Amino acid sequence: MRVVLGVGGGIAAYKAASLLRLFTESGHDVTVVPTDAATRFVGTATWEALSGHPVSNSVWDDVDKVNHVRLGHEADLVVVAPATADVLARAAAGLANDLLTGTLLMARGPVVMAPAMHTEMWQHAATRANVRTLRSRGVTVLEPASGRLTGSDSGPGRLPEPADILAAALAAAAPSGSGSLQGKRVTISAGGTREALDPVRFLGNRSSGKQGMALAEAALAQGAHVTLVLAHAEVAPPAGCDVVRVESALQLRDAVLGALPATDVLVMAAAVADFRPAEVTATKIKKNDDGTDPVITLVRNPDVLREAVLARDAGAQPLVIAGFAAETGDPSADPLTHARAKLARKGCDFLVLNVVGSDRVFGEDTNEVTILDADGGESPAVQGSKRAVADAVIAHAARLLSR
Repeated sequence: MRVVLGVGGGIAAYKAASLLRLFTESGHDVTVVPTDAATRFVGTATWEALSGHPVSNSVWDDVDKVNHVRLGHEADLVVVAPATADVLARAAAGLANDLLTGTLLMARGPVVMAPAMHTEMWQHAATRANVRTLRSRGVTVLEPASGRLTGSDSGPGRLPEPADILAAALAAAAPSGSGSLQGKRVTISAGGTREALDPVRFLGNRSSGKQGMALAEAALAQGAHVTLVLAHAEVAPPAGCDVVRVESALQLRDAVLGALPATDVLVMAAAVADFRPAEVTATKIKKNDDGTDPVITLVRNPDVLREAVLARDAGAQPLVIAGFAAETGDPSADPLTHARAKLARKGCDFLVLNVVGSDRVFGEDTNEVTILDADGGESPAVQGSKRAVADAVIAHAARLLSR
């Protein structure tokens, strides 16, 4: 496959060298097109040595070859990593003031952009608008990772790992009709529910929604039509999903059960609150002048996963259902024992166990899970990026569906 690798002018440009190596070691022919600013971070000699091709960022080099037209026309895939705020803005505006933006305008194959910038730049309204514009035109704009940025800053804006960019790029370039879930409909719940106490306060949890988003990306990569039932999340959903936004457990239940008749695979990855306040006050709960504290009565939320299994079984629907178990363990049993008991109670086809805590899994970009089957089978632990975990979960669901 002929790949154009565009490199924006950010400190993360050095990671693009690893991405280039991954592409070439996979047998792809890669031409690197850095911006002028990118060459201040990584010189053209590096790109030429790793790609085996001459490197230019000027439309005035090799004019006889008309590179600003040829590169985009001939490329089977264009990947931009890092895609800085500047590159995203110029691409969204349709500018062609260097070889990279000219190539983007001429590209006829899939385009994948992996953003990297400071958090404030990523979250700025202008950048968000540019991302929406690019996605509306069919460009795959990945979500940046969260973590350490330049200096002491930390937050969303970090370049995704090269292996994850490669996987997303190859999925975008996969021919139509390929994928283990081609033509299948996958419903995924993600994020954390919020149960209102009053107009201001709510009961919530630490879920970031990152694992659910990764599951949606993995299912899309396998050709599925994805419905994402999305509660509160810290990251945006991937392009290509049908998104149903919910807030509470009751809303999530209605959305999941409503989607069930047209679903082939259901993955319940959302962190659904077990309880909700029995009453929601119409006004903000205030401190009492007499010093007494308010008493909040909780009632149990419905068991959405169990209800989905019962609905599936009642209709004899060929539907694969997966649950997630975020376990901490306690004096009575370890996390694995709790997860096996939960799998038996729920009756789903398999359960994904991850051991959690305030400093583990929630909000992080990596995860470690064990997949437990209803028939007693247990997969080796899957460890790595949340996308790598998602790929393993989706592959497991596809295998069960194909039986």
